[in-house]
Amino acid sequence: MDTLKVYAGSIDERATERAVEALRSGLCIIYPTDTLYALGCDALNNRAIERLCALKGINPAKQQLSIVCSDLSQAAEYARIDNHAFKVLRHYLPGPYTFVLPASTSLPKVFKGRKTVGVRIPDCEIARHLAAGLGRPLLTTSVAVDDDRYDATDAESLAWHFETIAALAIDGGEGATVPSTVVDLTDSADPRLLRQGAGDFE
Repeated sequence: MDTLKVYAGSIDERATERAVEALRSGLCIIYPTDTLYALGCDALNNRAIERLCALKGINPAKQQLSIVCSDLSQAAEYARIDNHAFKVLRHYLPGPYTFVLPASTSLPKVFKGRKTVGVRIPDCEIARHLAAGLGRPLLTTSVAVDDDRYDATDAESLAWHFETIAALAIDGGEGATVPSTVVDLTDSADPRLLRQGAGDFE
Protein backbone atom coordinates (compact mmCIF):
# COMPACT_ATOMS: atom_id res chain seq x y z
CA MET A 1 0.00 0.00 0.00
CA ASP A 2 1.25 3.48 -0.85
CA THR A 3 1.55 6.07 1.92
CA LEU A 4 1.27 9.63 0.64
CA LYS A 5 2.80 12.43 2.69
CA VAL A 6 0.53 15.49 2.76
CA TYR A 7 1.11 18.61 4.82
CA ALA A 8 -1.77 20.72 6.11
CA GLY A 9 -1.35 24.27 4.87
CA SER A 10 0.45 23.04 1.75
CA ILE A 11 -1.86 20.45 0.22
CA ASP A 12 -0.28 18.18 -2.39
CA GLU A 13 -3.01 18.19 -5.04
CA ARG A 14 -1.55 15.20 -6.87
CA ALA A 15 -1.56 13.08 -3.71
CA THR A 16 -5.05 14.09 -2.64
CA GLU A 17 -6.40 13.51 -6.15
CA ARG A 18 -5.07 9.95 -5.99
CA ALA A 19 -6.96 9.51 -2.73
CA VAL A 20 -10.12 11.02 -4.20
CA GLU A 21 -9.89 8.71 -7.23
CA ALA A 22 -9.59 5.73 -4.90
CA LEU A 23 -12.72 6.89 -3.07
CA ARG A 24 -14.57 7.38 -6.36
CA SER A 25 -13.61 3.83 -7.32
CA GLY A 26 -15.30 2.46 -4.20
CA LEU A 27 -12.08 1.86 -2.25
CA CYS A 28 -11.24 2.72 1.35
CA ILE A 29 -8.40 4.96 2.47
CA ILE A 30 -6.63 5.86 5.70
CA TYR A 31 -6.55 9.59 6.37
CA PRO A 32 -5.92 12.07 9.20
CA THR A 33 -8.49 14.12 11.05
CA ASP A 34 -8.08 16.66 13.84
CA THR A 35 -8.37 13.78 16.32
CA LEU A 36 -7.65 10.16 15.38
CA TYR A 37 -6.61 8.70 12.07
CA ALA A 38 -9.62 7.22 10.28
CA LEU A 39 -10.69 4.75 7.65
CA GLY A 40 -13.02 6.27 5.11
CA CYS A 41 -14.91 5.57 1.90
CA ASP A 42 -17.43 7.35 -0.32
CA ALA A 43 -20.48 7.88 1.90
CA LEU A 44 -22.83 7.47 -1.08
CA ASN A 45 -21.37 4.16 -2.29
CA ASN A 46 -23.37 1.34 -0.70
CA ARG A 47 -20.94 -1.41 -1.67
CA ALA A 48 -17.96 0.50 -0.29
CA ILE A 49 -19.82 1.20 2.96
CA GLU A 50 -20.89 -2.42 3.35
CA ARG A 51 -17.34 -3.63 2.69
CA LEU A 52 -15.81 -1.21 5.18
CA CYS A 53 -18.41 -2.07 7.83
CA ALA A 54 -17.88 -5.79 7.30
CA LEU A 55 -14.10 -5.54 7.50
CA LYS A 56 -14.27 -3.41 10.64
CA GLY A 57 -16.99 -5.53 12.26
CA ILE A 58 -19.46 -2.64 12.26
CA ASN A 59 -23.18 -3.42 12.19
CA PRO A 60 -24.69 -0.43 10.35
CA ALA A 61 -28.14 -1.34 11.64
CA LYS A 62 -27.06 -0.94 15.25
CA GLN A 63 -23.98 1.29 15.38
CA GLN A 64 -23.85 5.01 14.72
CA LEU A 65 -22.51 5.85 11.28
CA SER A 66 -20.65 9.10 10.80
CA ILE A 67 -19.69 11.20 7.82
CA VAL A 68 -16.92 13.74 7.30
CA CYS A 69 -18.03 16.81 5.34
CA SER A 70 -16.08 19.63 3.76
CA ASP A 71 -18.29 22.35 5.24
CA LEU A 72 -21.75 23.12 6.60
CA SER A 73 -23.21 23.47 3.13
CA GLN A 74 -22.25 19.90 2.29
CA ALA A 75 -23.42 18.65 5.69
CA ALA A 76 -26.85 20.22 5.12
CA GLU A 77 -27.35 17.98 2.08
CA TYR A 78 -27.18 14.82 4.21
CA ALA A 79 -28.48 15.87 7.62
CA ARG A 80 -31.50 17.93 8.62
CA ILE A 81 -30.20 21.06 10.31
CA ASP A 82 -32.66 23.54 11.79
CA ASN A 83 -31.78 27.13 12.64
CA HIS A 84 -30.74 26.43 16.23
CA ALA A 85 -28.64 23.43 15.23
CA PHE A 86 -27.00 25.54 12.53
CA LYS A 87 -25.93 28.13 15.11
CA VAL A 88 -24.40 25.39 17.27
CA LEU A 89 -22.54 23.84 14.35
CA ARG A 90 -21.30 27.20 13.13
CA HIS A 91 -19.93 27.94 16.61
CA TYR A 92 -18.09 24.64 17.11
CA LEU A 93 -17.05 23.62 13.60
CA PRO A 94 -14.57 23.00 12.13
CA GLY A 95 -13.42 21.19 15.25
CA PRO A 96 -13.04 17.90 17.14
CA TYR A 97 -16.76 17.18 17.41
CA THR A 98 -19.26 14.67 16.05
CA PHE A 99 -22.81 16.01 16.04
CA VAL A 100 -25.60 13.45 15.85
CA LEU A 101 -28.33 14.91 13.65
CA PRO A 102 -31.51 13.71 11.93
CA ALA A 103 -30.50 11.98 8.70
CA SER A 104 -31.82 13.23 5.38
CA THR A 105 -33.15 11.05 2.58
CA SER A 106 -30.06 11.84 0.50
CA LEU A 107 -28.06 9.17 2.29
CA PRO A 108 -27.82 5.72 0.66
CA LYS A 109 -29.85 2.64 1.52
CA VAL A 110 -27.40 1.40 4.16
CA PHE A 111 -28.69 4.32 6.25
CA LYS A 112 -32.35 3.41 5.70
CA GLY A 113 -34.05 2.58 8.97
CA ARG A 114 -31.59 4.83 10.77
CA LYS A 115 -32.98 8.19 11.75
CA THR A 116 -29.66 9.82 12.61
CA VAL A 117 -26.19 10.38 11.23
CA GLY A 118 -23.04 11.62 12.92
CA VAL A 119 -21.62 14.70 11.20
CA ARG A 120 -17.97 15.74 11.40
CA ILE A 121 -16.28 18.79 9.91
CA PRO A 122 -12.76 18.35 11.30
CA ASP A 123 -10.32 21.14 11.91
CA CYS A 124 -8.06 19.30 9.49
CA GLU A 125 -7.55 20.77 6.05
CA ILE A 126 -6.63 17.40 4.56
CA ALA A 127 -9.88 15.71 5.63
CA ARG A 128 -12.03 18.61 4.44
CA HIS A 129 -10.09 18.77 1.18
CA LEU A 130 -10.88 15.11 0.48
CA ALA A 131 -14.62 15.63 1.02
CA ALA A 132 -14.55 18.74 -1.15
CA GLY A 133 -12.65 16.97 -3.92
CA LEU A 134 -14.97 13.98 -3.82
CA GLY A 135 -17.97 16.30 -3.88
CA ARG A 136 -19.72 14.31 -1.16
CA PRO A 137 -18.92 13.15 2.37
CA LEU A 138 -16.70 10.31 3.48
CA LEU A 139 -18.20 7.59 5.64
CA THR A 140 -15.68 7.51 8.46
CA THR A 141 -14.64 5.21 11.29
CA SER A 142 -11.73 6.05 13.57
CA VAL A 143 -8.97 3.57 14.24
CA ALA A 144 -8.90 2.13 17.75
CA VAL A 145 -6.22 3.67 19.94
CA ASP A 146 -6.01 0.72 22.35
CA ASP A 147 -5.02 -1.91 19.78
CA ASP A 148 -1.42 -3.00 20.43
CA ARG A 149 -1.07 -4.43 16.92
CA TYR A 150 -0.31 -0.98 15.51
CA ASP A 151 0.58 2.59 16.45
CA ALA A 152 -2.67 4.55 16.04
CA THR A 153 -0.76 7.84 15.70
CA ASP A 154 1.47 6.68 12.83
CA ALA A 155 0.20 6.44 9.24
CA GLU A 156 2.90 3.96 8.18
CA SER A 157 1.97 1.59 11.00
CA LEU A 158 -1.71 1.90 10.12
CA ALA A 159 -0.97 1.30 6.43
CA TRP A 160 0.80 -1.93 7.28
CA HIS A 161 -1.96 -3.18 9.59
CA PHE A 162 -4.91 -2.20 7.37
CA GLU A 163 -3.34 -3.15 4.02
CA THR A 164 -6.17 -5.61 3.30
CA ILE A 165 -8.81 -2.94 3.94
CA ALA A 166 -7.44 0.32 2.57
CA ALA A 167 -6.08 1.14 -0.88
CA LEU A 168 -3.73 3.86 0.34
CA ALA A 169 -2.87 5.96 3.35
CA ILE A 170 -2.40 9.70 3.71
CA ASP A 171 0.30 10.59 6.20
CA GLY A 172 -0.60 13.95 7.71
CA GLY A 173 1.86 13.70 10.58
CA GLU A 174 1.48 12.33 14.07
CA GLY A 175 -2.14 11.61 14.94
CA ALA A 176 -3.85 12.24 18.26
CA THR A 177 -5.07 9.64 20.75
CA VAL A 178 -8.26 11.32 21.95
CA PRO A 179 -11.45 10.89 19.87
CA SER A 180 -13.96 13.56 19.00
CA THR A 181 -16.55 14.84 21.46
CA VAL A 182 -19.97 13.44 20.51
CA VAL A 183 -23.07 15.60 20.98
CA ASP A 184 -26.67 14.53 20.30
CA LEU A 185 -28.27 17.43 18.46
CA THR A 186 -31.40 15.63 17.25
CA ASP A 187 -33.35 17.94 19.56
CA SER A 188 -31.45 21.14 18.89
CA ALA A 189 -33.15 22.90 21.80
CA ASP A 190 -31.73 20.29 24.19
CA PRO A 191 -28.24 19.16 23.11
CA ARG A 192 -26.88 16.15 25.01
CA LEU A 193 -23.23 15.28 25.52
CA LEU A 194 -22.81 11.59 24.63
CA ARG A 195 -19.02 11.32 24.85
CA GLN A 196 -16.44 13.72 26.17
CA GLY A 197 -13.51 13.81 23.81
CA ALA A 198 -11.03 16.33 22.48
CA GLY A 199 -13.49 19.22 22.30
CA ASP A 200 -15.18 21.08 25.15
CA PHE A 201 -18.91 21.51 24.73
CA GLU A 202 -21.05 23.88 26.79
